[in-house]
Amino acid sequence: MSHFDAIVQDIEQATGHQFTTVQTSTISGGGINSAFKLSDDSRTFFVKLNAPNMAYMFDAEAQGLSELAATQCIRIPEVICHGQTQEHSYLVLEYIDCRGFTPASSRLMGEQLAQLHHIPQTFFGWHSDNTIGSTPQYNPREYNWLVFWRQHRLAQQLKFAKQNGFASTLQTKGEQLLAVLPSFFDTQPVPALLHGDLWSGNAAADHNGNPVIFDPACYYGDREADIAMTELFGGFSADFYDAYQASYPLDAGYQTRKTLYNLYHIINHVNLFGGGYLSQATNMIDQLLSETR
Repeated sequence: MSHFDAIVQDIEQATGHQFTTVQTSTISGGGINSAFKLSDDSRTFFVKLNAPNMAYMFDAEAQGLSELAATQCIRIPEVICHGQTQEHSYLVLEYIDCRGFTPASSRLMGEQLAQLHHIPQTFFGWHSDNTIGSTPQYNPREYNWLVFWRQHRLAQQLKFAKQNGFASTLQTKGEQLLAVLPSFFDTQPVPALLHGDLWSGNAAADHNGNPVIFDPACYYGDREADIAMTELFGGFSADFYDAYQASYPLDAGYQTRKTLYNLYHIINHVNLFGGGYLSQATNMIDQLLSETR
């Protein structure tokens, strides 16, 4: 328990109540951080740990969670505290006993996500940089979505891929795609606050059936990018999509653009996990280039 002592003290200072930890248990499932549940006789907290130099990542995550929570559109774990010790950086959140979606909670998730996306923002980007996984995600303020997506999403991931040794076909085809990017857009999207990493592992329902989303990589962008991410690895039901469409219908061009948006995440997987995702990335680029011919 010794390496949790400073964290427990921070919890006590943040909540104003003594917290005598009687149980510590490991939570599996995260590939980037270590996760734990800290409990006493009355309260339970969720704790994420990483190396001390990753404190900036938890600071950005806390900002994203707080901004999402402030919209009051969908349940977000409350941020208790975050910081850094000699051994770890850490983020402490409200512990929510999560479970899978039912048809009713899936529909509510669709409605609430649409409500979040309906809130207009004034620019693309965000007020600070953050991470997608452990990869830096740069969020400078832009007023042109094409510029933002080209320079700060696809081109940046291609640059990381080149630095990581994936410098041949992916780069050549990627440059071709960047050159024809305007052909995928008829209009300028309205900036919306995005979760940014909305795959099924980052969403669940609480014991009352209320949707909960967590582990964000927030920025202001095209709402289609969030919906595209829900389709990348599956896990969201037709009830979710039907409810979202009924609340905030998607443009027909989304069916092509979802590949463009998910390409960002697949190239990021190349950079995080290696060449196993390389063929998927190049096939997606080929598919997109075929749409412009």
